[in-house]
Amino acid sequence: MIQPTRTLSDKFFLFIKGLAMGAANKVPGVSGGVVAFVAGFYEEFIYSFQKVNLKAFKLLINGRFKSFFTYINGRFLSLLLAGMIVSYFSVSKILDYFIQQKELYVWAAFFGMILGSIYYIAKDFDYWNKRTILFCIIGIAAGASVSYLNPAKENDNLLFVFFCGVISVSGMTLPGLSGSFILILIGNYVLLLVDSVNALYDTFADLIKWNLEAIQSPERMRLLSILAVFSLGSIVGLVSLSHILSYVLKNFKNRTTAIILGFIIGSLGVVWPWKQNIYKYGLDGQVLLDSTGEEVIANYQRYFPNFASSETWAAMGFIIFGIAIVLGLEWYGQKTRKNA
Repeated sequence: MIQPTRTLSDKFFLFIKGLAMGAANKVPGVSGGVVAFVAGFYEEFIYSFQKVNLKAFKLLINGRFKSFFTYINGRFLSLLLAGMIVSYFSVSKILDYFIQQKELYVWAAFFGMILGSIYYIAKDFDYWNKRTILFCIIGIAAGASVSYLNPAKENDNLLFVFFCGVISVSGMTLPGLSGSFILILIGNYVLLLVDSVNALYDTFADLIKWNLEAIQSPERMRLLSILAVFSLGSIVGLVSLSHILSYVLKNFKNRTTAIILGFIIGSLGVVWPWKQNIYKYGLDGQVLLDSTGEEVIANYQRYFPNFASSETWAAMGFIIFGIAIVLGLEWYGQKTRKNA
């Protein structure tokens, strides 16, 4: 794949897209892959990770760092991954706050973004036939059925944590399939995306203050080791899934697009704004809390909105706002392609 020349503006917006992917990946029900698909860099994202192969490792081992960086499209990946990492410690923290304070409006905005994504993908897809319609229906069924599965219990076994890492990157590589929601279903969302990430954040804060006592805490070290194994699994999953998807996109692009569109349509049930939290309960009958004292959500009970409520109409406004974000990204993508 030919690597495009990037202006300073392109680099800045690529970093911003990384922020958006990172924030989306952390929200249950939202897929970072949708951001990549709509923003127009999904295929470059997949093909770049496909380049992390035996040839790339040979270049790295032989000390040919510049050739390695060029071969794997390093400028693109480094800007995107930098945005995603920064997002986990900034944007996603802000997003967590708004989910706690104005949950309905956050879900409404994401619902609008997914509606806009469906429009974006479907409007230029002119390859509908019996086969692609069937694949789209399969995608819808799979995406919808995921939202109604019952969550499992938390499991901190390192082998299982590694498997969770492999599974979690599905949200980046498969638009419409939320990796964070999958982590909720297999019981490890709080452990891997809340407790362990907070442990790393707190460790950095302690190191800045030269506080080494907290770092020696067995619980802190346990969470950091879990995060390390989870990150390793995510890298392995991202590279391996990218190789599979690269082959699929190259040989079955229309059917792949149809099933991705179906996945995204099916995921609307996961991000439906009007829902009530169903909490996890312990053996003592009390609601379970995570390390920050927040109640642990197991799943959601959906309901139809009350149109007599001003809050419902405000949520409708946020749905329109979400659609506008996607259309704005589409407009910017078209403008960039015309100027290229």
